[in-house]
Amino acid sequence: MSSDPWGRVDETGTVYVRTADGERVVGSWQAGSPDEALAYFKRKYDGLVVEIGLLERRVRTTDLSAKDAMTAIEHLRATVNEAHAVGDLDALTKRLDALVEQVATRREERKAAKAKATDEARTAKEDLVAEAEQLATSEQWRNAGERLRALVDSWKGLPRLDRKTDDELWHRFSHARSVFSKRRKAHFASLDAQREEARQLKEKLVQEAEALSGSTDWGPTAARYRELMSDWKAAGRAQREAEDELWNRFRGAQDVFFAARAEVFAERDSEQRENLALKEELAIEAEKLLPVTDLKAARAAFRSINERWEAIGHVPREARPKIEARMHAVERALQDAEEAEWRRTNPEARARAEGLTGQLQAAVDKLRQQLEAARAAGNTAKADKLAKELEGRQALLDQALKGLQEFGG
Repeated sequence: MSSDPWGRVDETGTVYVRTADGERVVGSWQAGSPDEALAYFKRKYDGLVVEIGLLERRVRTTDLSAKDAMTAIEHLRATVNEAHAVGDLDALTKRLDALVEQVATRREERKAAKAKATDEARTAKEDLVAEAEQLATSEQWRNAGERLRALVDSWKGLPRLDRKTDDELWHRFSHARSVFSKRRKAHFASLDAQREEARQLKEKLVQEAEALSGSTDWGPTAARYRELMSDWKAAGRAQREAEDELWNRFRGAQDVFFAARAEVFAERDSEQRENLALKEELAIEAEKLLPVTDLKAARAAFRSINERWEAIGHVPREARPKIEARMHAVERALQDAEEAEWRRTNPEARARAEGLTGQLQAAVDKLRQQLEAARAAGNTAKADKLAKELEGRQALLDQALKGLQEFGG
């Protein structure tokens, strides 16, 4: 007979295992010694230890579900209870009991984690819905559209909720996207209509610009081109390809007109500079008539100069005031000479001048006599008054005499 702390083999070869409930037969051994029998059944026990250890590790380190873990535990428990093995089977049962508690704990932890994840997912989806509903009213079409697409990707990355909640949130989310999509479609449809209207209007502007490109009516045509440009800017933009093509035609028509005008203006400017040189020569010739010594000859010479002046034509606008002022100065000098000659040769004017001079001379003589008398009488106040009056009359007399000299007197 052979024995072990956890089992024995009796004289008939029957093998027993010791448990808390007493001994239990686990098998018989007839082919060898009792020690070999115990060693064999101990190896059976060691195999159970390995299986339980593996399950413990799976529960501890993997995502093994509670259901699968409990199935495995119960299978091992049944195996331990009926095991044909020698060892501390009660210890294995206690390990399985402890494993049940671990599985229950993990089940609660997972349940709590799932509940937390569900709450977080619900909050995240509610936030996505709120942002989508806000974006639904946006007019930042590109940015809002890109953001809505990003929200869809974010939604797909979140776990599903219970069907009712998930469906309700998705309905709101989808509706917000639909509202934005319809608004954007309507906006671009309206924009397309506006661009088509702009295209048609600009087509008309281009046609008129092209029709005007050969005009030689420089001023009015240039003014009309400015009006067309204002109309072009006010018309808005057409579709990009049409806009570019129309603008190239519009600008090309303007370039043709303004290039032709520039060429003509360049020729005109050259001619006007030549005219200016000729008029400067005439101005010098006219200025040589001053001072006037022979009015009749000067008048005839100026008339000839003026006729040649008028035949020359335009000069550059910026030079016109100065060159014309020189001729006007000579003309005014001739007019002044004519007026002086008229006054000198006018009998009536000479008579009036002589009469006025005589009156002033008589008044001066009278005042001088009165002044001498007042001084002789010692009347200083009267003398001072008469002296001032005499001074004024003498000044008038001097002026009248000067005027009379202009008549050759």
